[in-house]
Amino acid sequence: MRTYNRIRVEGGYYFFTVVLAQRHDNPLLIKHIDDMRKSFKQVQQNHPSTLGPIVIMPDHLHCISQLPKDEASFSTRWRLIKAHCSRSINQGEIVNKSRQKKGARGIWQRRLGERLIRDDKDDANHVKYSHYHPVQHGHVDHVVAGKDSSFHQCVGQGIYPSHWTAADALINLGLQ
Repeated sequence: MRTYNRIRVEGGYYFFTVVLAQRHDNPLLIKHIDDMRKSFKQVQQNHPSTLGPIVIMPDHLHCISQLPKDEASFSTRWRLIKAHCSRSINQGEIVNKSRQKKGARGIWQRRLGERLIRDDKDDANHVKYSHYHPVQHGHVDHVVAGKDSSFHQCVGQGIYPSHWTAADALINLGLQ
């Protein structure tokens, strides 16, 4: 059995990937985008963190977030976000026996992907990757067409022009 050594750093700045259990052709997150937003806001009230770029796609999301200086655990936040969102979604998903025994829903994959962001270049690469991801998956033709992304906030803040694309940068980095 493989063990996972998660790097936990107080005040850590992380890139997260959170995925649905039944991923393929499942538009659940987009159908419940308002529930996702409410879940983030609800958890932020008791477990604040600095939310950075976020992109919500039909079956998974990418988010960059920084923990408070005196905290190193991101697991509680994500467990609460998933639970809050799950409560707002009607049941009907396939639930395996292991989850049934625990009384758990079958909406989310149990694990989440996390990566500690090392420096400004790593941060910029993950922001570009996140914003370009809906294009890469064929959900939109251009980054600006993705409505469930923080890209529009970045344009409003003057970080990117509205016609920005990360395609060339991602190809050069080998991330595409």
